[in-house]
Amino acid sequence: MRIILPLLTLFSCGTLAAQPLAVTENRQPPRCTTIACATAQEAAAGTLRHRYRTPIASWSAVVGGFAADFTVPFAWSNRQVMLHVEQAPADYEVRINGRRAAYNSDGNTPADFNITKFVQEGRNRVELLPATPSGVAVLESWKAGAQAGALGEVWLTSPATMGVRDVVVRSEYLTDERTAARAEIGVIVKTHALNPRTVRIEYELLDPAGTTVLAGHHELTLGMRGEDTVRFLAQIPDSLLWSAERPQRHTLRLRTKHEGRYAEHLQLPIGFRVVEHEGGRLRINGQTLEAPLREVSPSATAADLERLRAGGPVLLRPTPGAVAPHFYEMCDSLGLYVIAQAPIDTRAAGTSRRKGGNPSNDPAWREAYLERAGNCYHTAKRHPSVIAFSIADASANGICLYEAYLHLKAFGDSRPVIYPAAAGEWNSDPLDTGGRL
Repeated sequence: MRIILPLLTLFSCGTLAAQPLAVTENRQPPRCTTIACATAQEAAAGTLRHRYRTPIASWSAVVGGFAADFTVPFAWSNRQVMLHVEQAPADYEVRINGRRAAYNSDGNTPADFNITKFVQEGRNRVELLPATPSGVAVLESWKAGAQAGALGEVWLTSPATMGVRDVVVRSEYLTDERTAARAEIGVIVKTHALNPRTVRIEYELLDPAGTTVLAGHHELTLGMRGEDTVRFLAQIPDSLLWSAERPQRHTLRLRTKHEGRYAEHLQLPIGFRVVEHEGGRLRINGQTLEAPLREVSPSATAADLERLRAGGPVLLRPTPGAVAPHFYEMCDSLGLYVIAQAPIDTRAAGTSRRKGGNPSNDPAWREAYLERAGNCYHTAKRHPSVIAFSIADASANGICLYEAYLHLKAFGDSRPVIYPAAAGEWNSDPLDTGGRL
């Protein structure tokens, strides 16, 4: 359910004036969306409402934002309670039962909040209060003149005390002959327990035809509130790699088992493809990418994306803003290539790097830039359609964008990181796709 709300050079300038910027509070580290279910049947069906997941759809307007009631069932006792917000009109505060529980300075990307200590069994109340005026408006020039913004889907989950938090995928060719790729799948496991716990991770990978490619299990022990990654490898024939011409995907099934009982089940579509970047050229599965570049609204509908794909392979760069929940999934299914765009556009602040000029050269905004670049990366990273990342649009240049570029490069991803307005500076990988950036 969507609710509408009126929208309210090298660093050489010395220490620039700090901005009144609120820092994100109690938001969980960003990740790709994973939905754990209570049964394998629910996971296979993509069930959105089940024993441990409840959408919140009945919102009412309150002073400063939105409010809704929800129920924490007895079955969630001794488990975590998480609040998921897809997007919001601006940076926003989360209140649970009248208490401040979190603040999110980036309302453009999906966010998870651990609200366990703020809720009680039975009836509770959540309020989402977009900031008025927004404390980050200078980073969101695309909103200038906009009359309304939307609150995206919101749901509650009760994940297992120790379970799957994220899944990452990387692929590379095994040999110079390029007849098969080695795919590494990383399952990130997190525990909220205060004492050591052991969990059994069982996995199964099916090819596009539904044939089991790989299956196995791994036992993992974590200490207090620990996190670790279980990795396993699969060999993928070149004929089964994802591409615009053949947007085929494998299926990954996961389940966790603790003390003899299955705690959660997940089923995810996984696309394997090899992205190589050399000399400014991109190669997808060994083939040089030649595709026209098209800018597209981040709220593009499924019909919009189907029309874009009808003319052949194309490379899309969404303009800055909140990306629609279906966007990357549709691009995966249709065979559209994408440059994921971080929600940073400061053109309204001008191009000056001097004190009081564009925030891209003001270190007071460093954490906000890193947060938004990182949120964009983690939200989009698992989608095979995403072949590059853009750290900002029309935002001058300076220390914040230099560090945002380095932040994304530190993930060790083979996909290029670009900034179209870098004007030849080093914080943009050269990229020539046959289109124009």
